[in-house]
Amino acid sequence: MSILIDERTRVLVQGFTGEKATFHAREMIGYGTHVVGGVTPGKGGTRHLDRPVFNTVKEAVREVGAEASIIFVPAAFCADAIMESANAGIRLVCTITDGIPAQDMMMVKRYLFRFPRERRTTLIGPNCAGIISAGKAMLGIMPGHIYSRGSVGVVSRSGTLGYEAAAQMNSLGIGQTTSVGIGGDPINGSSFVDMLKLFEEDSETEAVMMIGEIGGPQEAEAALYVKENMTKPVIGYVAGLTAPKGRRMGHAGAIISAFGDTAAEKAEIMRSAGLTVAPSPAELGSTVAAALAKRPSRKRVVVK
Repeated sequence: MSILIDERTRVLVQGFTGEKATFHAREMIGYGTHVVGGVTPGKGGTRHLDRPVFNTVKEAVREVGAEASIIFVPAAFCADAIMESANAGIRLVCTITDGIPAQDMMMVKRYLFRFPRERRTTLIGPNCAGIISAGKAMLGIMPGHIYSRGSVGVVSRSGTLGYEAAAQMNSLGIGQTTSVGIGGDPINGSSFVDMLKLFEEDSETEAVMMIGEIGGPQEAEAALYVKENMTKPVIGYVAGLTAPKGRRMGHAGAIISAFGDTAAEKAEIMRSAGLTVAPSPAELGSTVAAALAKRPSRKRVVVK
């Protein structure tokens, strides 16, 4: 199984004909993702990458049955693009764009909560690397070749540390079920807890790697959720151990501002909740391997 996407998911690319969208859409198609078309207002009726282009998301849903969308439109228009997808019935939206104003994301969150839970769109991002179900489908900008099919789920605020974790695991013969980059902005669509719930329910996922950063309460909230609800081992890491108080990292949400925000404090909270914490970025893979080795029996499937 996979969480969020698989090879059957019908994917739409918003901002389809732009330079960055074109590059990454081509990579996704090459990986095996079922990209059914794209949206660029004003270019409806044309074709791009041998797929139809539509003026609106509603047209794409009606004509090609799109059910998931990846957004590459400029930051100023992202809120409208997300809400357009939700209104059209798209169930999963992945927003790669960074620099979206926090006030725009507040508006988006309020808009999404107007829908009943069973019809509510799941939003991943913004400012994220996206989603990859190893060996099946990719809805993002990650290098697909470093992922292989296996039994470990990955959820990370940092895209590049998510890549690093996958590469280290693969070098040890450990594959992944799905890797999700939730993004580092202060207001994002899905949290660590949202993804941990899905991994807990996924029968193929045997363990989860959770990679956090300084700033914000998400890691502490996730640790509490793990302690009270998770039956699978969770391996944690928090980037920014040497960052001084008040130092910003690359992500807009990674700002130290209060007790519990530093990497050391978050790591201690994780340990007290029963998580195994990797001591450094160089030991992400080996820490996962050690946690898996402690399980009484496990099945690992790796697709080379």
